[in-house]
Amino acid sequence: MRNDTLQKAENLLGHTFKAPDLLQEALTHASIANTRLTSNERMEFLGDAVLDLIICESLYLRFPEYMEGELTKVKSAVVSRRTCAEVSNETGLTDLLIIGKGVGTGLDLPTSLAAAVYESIVAAIYLDGGFEAAKAYILRTMNAKIDEIARSAHQQNYKAILQQHAQKALNSTPLYELLDEKGPDHSKCFEICVSIDGKRFNSAWGPNKKTAEQKAALLALEELGLMDEEEIDHAMEDIHEEEADERDEADSD
Repeated sequence: MRNDTLQKAENLLGHTFKAPDLLQEALTHASIANTRLTSNERMEFLGDAVLDLIICESLYLRFPEYMEGELTKVKSAVVSRRTCAEVSNETGLTDLLIIGKGVGTGLDLPTSLAAAVYESIVAAIYLDGGFEAAKAYILRTMNAKIDEIARSAHQQNYKAILQQHAQKALNSTPLYELLDEKGPDHSKCFEICVSIDGKRFNSAWGPNKKTAEQKAALLALEELGLMDEEEIDHAMEDIHEEEADERDEADSD
């Protein structure tokens, strides 16, 4: 690797390599490597594991009020191929990738390649500088994504919003009650309502208990005046889209 290229990469990454060959390997795509063993594919494997650990630790410490399910949902979105590719593009990392002709460059690069180079760089920094160096790079480039994704995921957890309000303002915990279920075993629908301190709110139907509970929590938030009609409509649309996506995934399996 030429000295000017090395310096540019180190400035972008915020890490000075003791072993520049690691950086060279991390940036070398299989389309131009002599063999796949000399490409960044092995580093991508290691970087994926390092990224998972550091993001899990960060979420665990940053959001002590989140249960396992919420932490898992946020983690999955943060370490997803889409998010890693976005960070690669936004930080200029994809411009450093060494690739063969016809693969694409910059924003035209396939998402999978842009995500892979982020993971391979994580591995290179980890191997060269250790856990703390890799952690510093990941959090510096991912912190904004973590905040954005966590905020969006938490806003969509209407059960959590309702529970926080009920415990703080009403000194009570919401209870979810199954009122009815219809349909064959492979395609049931469930009717659920929520009650708080003895007051029962409007019920909602869903293709599974989790979705029905989210809808019931939404209706309770509306009755309590915590969300207006327009917000409720948008939220219900989002839930219905998720239902459709789940049905499509089930049909394709």
